[in-house]
Amino acid sequence: MKSDERRAGAALIRQSKPFSEEDASTTWRLWASTVAVWAASLLVTLFSPFWPVQLLASVVLGLTIVRMFIFFHDYKHGAVFRDSKVGGMMMDLLGWYVLVPPQVWRETHDYHHRNNARMVGASIGSYPTVTTKMWRMMTPTQRRWYSFARHPLTIFGGYFTVFIGGMITASFLRSPKENWDGPLALLAHFAMLGIVGYFLGPFTAFAAVFLPLFIACGAGSYLFYAQHNFHGIELRDRRSWTYHHAALRCSSMFDMPAVMHWFTGNIGYHHVHHLNHKIPFYRLPEAMDAIPELQNPHRTNWSPSEVWGLLQLKLWDQDSERLITWAEHAEMVNNQQRPAAAK
Repeated sequence: MKSDERRAGAALIRQSKPFSEEDASTTWRLWASTVAVWAASLLVTLFSPFWPVQLLASVVLGLTIVRMFIFFHDYKHGAVFRDSKVGGMMMDLLGWYVLVPPQVWRETHDYHHRNNARMVGASIGSYPTVTTKMWRMMTPTQRRWYSFARHPLTIFGGYFTVFIGGMITASFLRSPKENWDGPLALLAHFAMLGIVGYFLGPFTAFAAVFLPLFIACGAGSYLFYAQHNFHGIELRDRRSWTYHHAALRCSSMFDMPAVMHWFTGNIGYHHVHHLNHKIPFYRLPEAMDAIPELQNPHRTNWSPSEVWGLLQLKLWDQDSERLITWAEHAEMVNNQQRPAAAK
């Protein structure tokens, strides 16, 4: 069965290859329009005399940074700016701007793609997920760190936790020689805060530098979480794991309005991206429409109830083969203890 599944997966990847062709003119056109929106919202944030307008422009700026990040993300996958040195230089500078040291991102994100939803494995480049049995064997310190990593404030506070804490600080402490660019990116970020604050005031620095990146990092952190932690996900252990299954059954389709698909660079078509990360983001919908096997993914959305529900998923229960909440785990433990207590 597994060999048949692997053959089917390989055939599906071959079927997706025509969509991995980059149209350089489209890449540049979309990049230019994105930079135009970014520049316009930045100018309004910097120079509008009305603080509500500044805040509104700051939100647009933050969402536009998410889209810019997708260009960086796709460039590191070799999907866009493949033959452009200028484009590559811009993407590396963009990595500094969005607090993602290029070398750290490539290492952690490539690992994530090779090991997506592989139970049980390292959580490099992704949120950790352990089984209920593993949880019972963890030390109190390990449990605290695990709970912290999956806490809603940790996810939505990705500016501090995932990016400054993980991408920059932890990576530098782990390997200073290879990841020296992280602290420089952070220094440049704080320098921008200081310069804008000195010339245009602290509120403008908050609205033009801090808040947009806080929004972008928080939105990006949650998107990544929701695309790999959802109701119906079908995790497997290392022995039965296949790349094809992990892409189609362990990566969600994030339904959202067209304007949000624009701001998020079609990253909502995440199952298509995981099947073939060489497909440029602007061709992901095209690939999904053309390949029947990609048209029935697990889906999630931005509704408050859905967001709250996904944030409650904490542990993988191997018996029921699903992600469960802390409350469900506590009930399971109580049910297991009752027969022993009755005796």
